[in-house]
Amino acid sequence: MHVLICGGGVIGASVAYFLSCRGVKATVVESTGLACVASGKSGGFLARDWCDGSPLAPLARRSFALHAELAEKIANDWGYRRLDTYGGLAGVSRRPSAYALSWLSDAVTVTQALGSPQTTAQVHPGQFTAAMMRAAEAQGAQLRHGRVSGITKREGRATGVEVNGAVIEGDAIVIAMGPWSILAASWLPLPPVFGLKGHSLVFETGTTVPGEAVFLEYRERSGAVLAPELFPRTDGTTYVCGISSEEPLPIDPTGVAPDPGAIERLKAMCGSISPVLASAKILAGLACYRPVTRDGLPLIGPVPEVAGAYVATGHSVWGILNAPATGEAMAELILDGVAHTADLNPFNPGRMPAFDPARLRMND
Repeated sequence: MHVLICGGGVIGASVAYFLSCRGVKATVVESTGLACVASGKSGGFLARDWCDGSPLAPLARRSFALHAELAEKIANDWGYRRLDTYGGLAGVSRRPSAYALSWLSDAVTVTQALGSPQTTAQVHPGQFTAAMMRAAEAQGAQLRHGRVSGITKREGRATGVEVNGAVIEGDAIVIAMGPWSILAASWLPLPPVFGLKGHSLVFETGTTVPGEAVFLEYRERSGAVLAPELFPRTDGTTYVCGISSEEPLPIDPTGVAPDPGAIERLKAMCGSISPVLASAKILAGLACYRPVTRDGLPLIGPVPEVAGAYVATGHSVWGILNAPATGEAMAELILDGVAHTADLNPFNPGRMPAFDPARLRMND
């Protein structure tokens, strides 16, 4: 059996890995580069129970456990560690902190513990994606550069993908192109996937910041409220995000760029939050689009009316967390006809009507 996976992000790499564990040939087709967008530019935060009370809970708990297993199983370092997680307030109003975090300024009030090493962890997302793909390749998978422009069908069944003017034939096809999965609505009856733009900074902080993730509510002097997230990493960097926008998705992922003024605004916020960040070297100012759906749940399952076609996207902020369990369940679904390790029914693409590609609006 040969499975074609459209998209070289963390979801595509995870699907390829778990298929390869079953001895199945998987080819990942990626137009730009492995983990080139959200999978390489996100925070990499993992939480065991933050999705409890929602349909995502079983998937998240399974995936949290898989992250720990993969860190032991695959001989590679992608910055996996358990850590403490805190929440608080920052900005113009101040009150005494319940917890003392030495690297934050007096303008920050740490009000609560949100997670412990038993419930929260982290990875470097780009390194994790690359390691999963390398592990898949070691078991027979292939990463192929090219732009998918369509799929081929025969008698209602997907039979291949069109890549750079040629057809690659396969027995099953998985659409895992993040927010660019919306382009596949021209080829398959898929619900819409949208892109939510986020901005982030990566600081060089060395050993000055301990392994403490922080989620804040930050009030700017203008009165605007932001929600910065701060993730110190094992490689001596600290990742901070906190400014989102609804700019249209560019057709080409290489066209993603920060909104005017967004990085400067984020830098000013970081300087207020932490004296360490105020003096640290900025290694990167980033922007990426996270894939979201109308109801906030991912699309994981078979494409309606087209045998052999599947989709796995729309994971929003939980893409890195839920990638392993998604890959595992997708491999089971494709090979066994049903997922054994996770209930995919809440994520069935058929729960929403297909998108009309005539309504597609993207930046050139």
